[in-house]
Amino acid sequence: MEIMTDYLVIGSGIAGLSFALKAAKSGTVAIITKKERMETSTNYAQGGIASVVDINDSFDFHVRDTLKSGDGLCNKKIVDIVVKDGPERIKELIQFGVNFSQMSDGSGDLELGMEGGHSKRRVVHTKDHTGREVERALLEKVKENKKITVYEDHMAIDLITKSKLIKRGIISSETSESCWGAYVLNEDNGQVVTFIARITVIATGGAGKIYLYTSNPDIATGDGVAIGYRAGVKVANMEFVQFHPTCLYHPLAKNFLISEAVRGEGGILLDGRGNRFMEKYHPMKDLAFRDVVARSIYLELKKSGDECVYLDITHRSPDFIKERFPSIYENCLKYHIDITSQPIPVVPAAHYMCGGIMTDENGATNIKNLYAIGEVACTGLHGANRLASNSLLEALVFAKRAAERSEKELLENMHIPLSKAPLWDCGGATDSEEMIVVTHNWDEIRRTMWNYVGIVRTNKRLARARTRIENIQAEIREYYWDFIVTRDLLELRNIALVAELIITCASMRKESRGLHYNLDYPEKDDEHWKRNTVIWK
Repeated sequence: MEIMTDYLVIGSGIAGLSFALKAAKSGTVAIITKKERMETSTNYAQGGIASVVDINDSFDFHVRDTLKSGDGLCNKKIVDIVVKDGPERIKELIQFGVNFSQMSDGSGDLELGMEGGHSKRRVVHTKDHTGREVERALLEKVKENKKITVYEDHMAIDLITKSKLIKRGIISSETSESCWGAYVLNEDNGQVVTFIARITVIATGGAGKIYLYTSNPDIATGDGVAIGYRAGVKVANMEFVQFHPTCLYHPLAKNFLISEAVRGEGGILLDGRGNRFMEKYHPMKDLAFRDVVARSIYLELKKSGDECVYLDITHRSPDFIKERFPSIYENCLKYHIDITSQPIPVVPAAHYMCGGIMTDENGATNIKNLYAIGEVACTGLHGANRLASNSLLEALVFAKRAAERSEKELLENMHIPLSKAPLWDCGGATDSEEMIVVTHNWDEIRRTMWNYVGIVRTNKRLARARTRIENIQAEIREYYWDFIVTRDLLELRNIALVAELIITCASMRKESRGLHYNLDYPEKDDEHWKRNTVIWK
């Protein structure tokens, strides 16, 4: 089966939906998403969107906080672009129908949250479920737009590039590499659909499921970085994996984040004996940058042998806590934790990928007609450590910029007929009856990454991780070509590749900076390493 469209968007989070709404003004849009359209990392985002909307704040303050958090690796030009476009993107979301929390004084002013690393209150939010509210509003707009079609339960396998078409004798041009769509698995019937597009946008989100413990939903398996890298895109700064300091620690809880906004509203981190400890590690104490807080918790747990630390906000009134954090309050109650009277047991967990597919200021990659936006991209905004609540802002700004730039590219390409790509050929592949191979390798990858490529690393740990991942990849390659593709097999293939890329970048960087901390190189080395780690196939 073949489907032709002007724009193919891979992913249905805030970046993909925002792009689609703008791109639909100039062409037809197909959105593919490997689960239900609401199942995205955006939907799980609790904190909010950082933006300068208060008279006591300024662009200079927001830029300064972002640069400080990024630990020397932010692209100042990109930071300026994103910060200064922020207020307009907030206004646009309000026009789309997003209901942000307002001040209780009846003024109609937005209620602004405080989070770690920020010098001012500037986090626009909807209580503690901002992502869900933004996703809801954008999806409603998408449903109303007749030029946008959403394909649920569809997973991208690989991109269709010019070199592949040349190799198969479809075209003979020798010009620069370009992208013309993707092969996509329809999970409902197991068929592979050929999507042909003039513009392809990767907006697949992050890769947290590569680690054993993560705040990410199950879909976050690094698919976008993997399919991009296999096609030849440049990938940068994969060593900078952000571990959120506070995920709920409970044997029955899965992937539940305790928002940084809890600390922003006065939450205090305590050790197992009820003592504060963050003042030992940073002058900003509990509101230090995420890399500092996560590493501090790691060190405290290593010293004490405890399994978790505690986040205490019981000194705030019960009414305030229930009003400001209704989702966190209700979810913790399910595990018999009343956060109005009990501290919350928390541990760090893999949360956000600061590296990814390298793009320019418009979201364009080094392959023509191919863009990357949202968490999957490395734009230069975050540097070595993302400032809290800058991620949704980045997605909105780059969705707009990519839509504007790709519209020009689309118009330039309109005279070129869409090339007919060969249909997917499964060859002699058969159905597999040995799914234990997939599940075993999946588990081994995640444990290996957690144990050896986590919050604190060493050269020996990285070398051990590389050896184990290479062995697993050899098994996957044999398995991949022998059996018909399934979502589980594709995700396994992708997490193994992204794990390799993280290990490669981490091994290249001979220093400690931001989210990358190597005990063999504990100091920052601006002379040699104040630069990106860039790799490509």
